[in-house]
Amino acid sequence: MINQTKDFVAEKTQAINSRVSKLRQESVRSARAAALGSAGSIKSLKAPVRVVARSGVKLSAVSQTAVQELIELQSDMLTAAIAEAALRLERASRADSVVELVRDQFEMIPATRARITSDAERALAILTSAGREVRSVAAHAYERVVDTTDEQAPAQRKTRRKAKKVARKTTARARARKAAA
Repeated sequence: MINQTKDFVAEKTQAINSRVSKLRQESVRSARAAALGSAGSIKSLKAPVRVVARSGVKLSAVSQTAVQELIELQSDMLTAAIAEAALRLERASRADSVVELVRDQFEMIPATRARITSDAERALAILTSAGREVRSVAAHAYERVVDTTDEQAPAQRKTRRKAKKVARKTTARARARKAAA
């Protein structure tokens, strides 16, 4: 009976040791697989990050160009307004009567309206152009990032876990059961 108990304890100890060993090996394997998968995911981010960075540079250039054009427009508008004010003052100084002064000032209204309209049209054209360029850059970046991730998605396959094997009963174990019964 003592020998049977010793054999039983030895068997159980061996079974537990083998299970612990298998568990340790599976844990190491799964940790390595997780690290490998994470490394692949991190590597796959290089291309989208570059696309976004380049798009940021392009957007910066677009905004700089738009602001430059708007500043130039503002300068032109101010110069034209100053020139028009000077012309109004010159005409006012040449007027012989109040009626002539009002008529001269009234005659200049269509020119002022045309100047303001053309300035507004220029500003709208600048903003429209900048908007188109921003949309183009954003669409290009989106396409590149989506295409990059679509290309990389099929390459990454999930690993399946192997089915657990059913442990066989050892002959000593079977004998111990028969003896116990």
